[in-house]
Amino acid sequence: MKPLLSVENLRIAFPSRQGPVEVVRGVSFNLGRERLGIVGESGSGKSQTGRALLGLTPVSGTATADRLEFDGVDLRNATAKQWRSLRGARMSMVMQDPKFSLNPVMTIGKQLMEAVKLHGGKSEARDKSLAMLEAVQIRDPDRVMAAYPHELSGGMGQRAMIAMMLVTEPDLLIADEPTSALDVTVQIEVLRILDNLVTQRGMSLIFISHDLKLVSTFCDRVLVMYAGRVVEELDASRMSEASHPYTRGLLNCLPTITGDSRPLPVLARDDAWLE
Repeated sequence: MKPLLSVENLRIAFPSRQGPVEVVRGVSFNLGRERLGIVGESGSGKSQTGRALLGLTPVSGTATADRLEFDGVDLRNATAKQWRSLRGARMSMVMQDPKFSLNPVMTIGKQLMEAVKLHGGKSEARDKSLAMLEAVQIRDPDRVMAAYPHELSGGMGQRAMIAMMLVTEPDLLIADEPTSALDVTVQIEVLRILDNLVTQRGMSLIFISHDLKLVSTFCDRVLVMYAGRVVEELDASRMSEASHPYTRGLLNCLPTITGDSRPLPVLARDDAWLE
């Protein structure tokens, strides 16, 4: 089956006093109707990879690729009109923290309906927005529609953000640390919502996270990134069988409830990983 998304040799660079610095170096993968996890420490290039897929690399940076194709559309040469037809309608991204992603001077309802209206659903904007808030298990959608972002808890704000990204029923959802700021009970609930919506709607999901245990149980396949490169790719169910020393080091650093782990394990880095 032809993949929905094809990425080949994606590179992202930003200027510095010493010249351009590559933060993503030669990332390649294909994505079908599946849940793909991208893991790695902060600064490994996970979020920049996700943003580049939506054409959201900051103006100061440059993103290039030998191939960057979404459902037959060459994203490298996409016009502004093509991007407007893709973003929101067919490709969406859930950012890390709703406090910085939601407009603080607009109600949740206006922001939700704006997404629907922009993609040709003016007459049904309110009904679709309410239905999507219910789909992400918000009990009183009418109240949340009238609320401003600061009036919602972190978990509810995150669910509202997920609803906003899903209300247009996209084919691809990129979730960048969608549960990092949530407590465990809310985290499980948000993951269940994402799982159900992805399964029911047949969407593709790119799940960006630091949490290896979470990704190993939630995703189908995992890319492990280090210093802008993919150092290992494997089935999520086989995460414990990872062979690259960086992945093994991350796994060994995970805390355990039982046993004494003193001294605490330290990740020993190798310059060869940068090559």
